Amino acid sequence: QVQLVESGGGLVQPGGSLRLSCSASGFTFSTYAMSWYRQPPGKERELVARISSDSVTYAGFVKGRFTISRDIAKNTVYLQMNSLEPDETAVYYCHRERRSWVAAENDYWGQGTQVTVSS
Repeated sequence: QVQLVESGGGLVQPGGSLRLSCSASGFTFSTYAMSWYRQPPGKERELVARISSDSVTYAGFVKGRFTISRDIAKNTVYLQMNSLEPDETAVYYCHRERRSWVAAENDYWGQGTQVTVSS
């Protein structure tokens, strides 16, 4: 079965850094685009970054501070976050993107990892 397990969240001071990890299993990791989303308290979930075999995209608020990467051999996708701000406190989720050419493919999410940016 498909599993996505996030780790690496925690408490960090404003201006600090964290690296999140998402360990994937139950599918062929290299054939899927993967993404990170976040959901701040009281707000809707929003895309942070996405990585596929041929592209990397970031939300506008990233402003060059974050880097998404993946290690195919380890079935792991990472999100390196620098210069964190308090309004980036959120639960961060790993997501397996749907393949548009596969009908009725399920949508899979990790359980989330809490990131708290506070002094």
